[in-house]
Amino acid sequence: MAMNYDALMSKSVYDIPFSYSDTESILYALSIGMGTDPTNAKELPYVYEQGGALQTVPTLSTVLVPDMFPPDLGWDYSQVLHAEQRMQLYRPLPPAADLLIDRKVVDAFDRGPNRGALILLEAEGRLASDDTVLFTLGCTIMARGDGGFGGPSGKGPMPHRAPKREPDLSCDIATRNNQALLYRLTGDRNPLHADPAAANRVGFERPILHGLCTFGVACNAVLKTICDYDYTLIEGFDARFSAPVLPGETITTDMWQDGNIVSFRCSVKERDIVVLRNGKCTLAA
Repeated sequence: MAMNYDALMSKSVYDIPFSYSDTESILYALSIGMGTDPTNAKELPYVYEQGGALQTVPTLSTVLVPDMFPPDLGWDYSQVLHAEQRMQLYRPLPPAADLLIDRKVVDAFDRGPNRGALILLEAEGRLASDDTVLFTLGCTIMARGDGGFGGPSGKGPMPHRAPKREPDLSCDIATRNNQALLYRLTGDRNPLHADPAAANRVGFERPILHGLCTFGVACNAVLKTICDYDYTLIEGFDARFSAPVLPGETITTDMWQDGNIVSFRCSVKERDIVVLRNGKCTLAA
């Protein structure tokens, strides 16, 4: 089934029930590198529910939307790439909650038969108990095999630009060799991140880390370096994916702070390649 613009724009689902517990909150924190040092008193509240005071990593929201990339959009799913991720928090995430999720396609751009298509998706998460909005997520998907489907031409959101100066701060976070196997338990079971044969078939020497795991590691770095682990300070977190990380590599997050805006860029030390760019973290004013 080929993509159809009118059908794409009608793709919306409302009030999807989704529940998570402190187990999922802890698992997410562990899967993005927290708790590596079990004596780190500032990370412990993210991975241990001591006294009922569990804290939540802001980017936990990215794993609280079931099927953010619906498989029934008519695209060639094997050619789909996650190009950008955006997140807006309206209040800190509780460590456990019953949610209602809205999910929709907000735009689709035809880049031509040989250049693929851009699909913009958006989701909103609300507390089921009182309809309080907790977060919105936006993502840009590159459907490489679906250009020429007849949609309008256009571009996605303008990327954030980092200042043209040396970074103000930098943070190294080493990933574990089994980090993709751990992160997949948060919801993304794509064999590309677990099966060496599946990774080889698409040109990788071994399974790669999920892009959203790298996104979470970047949030971890900002929390650690700029926020002194105060999770209530982060209200927005956006970035573009530019290259995959291999589990076991060290992710370096360079940061530039200008008021309540933190620009960031992630690279891997072992290969000197940028893996996240155009990063923008918005802090509470």
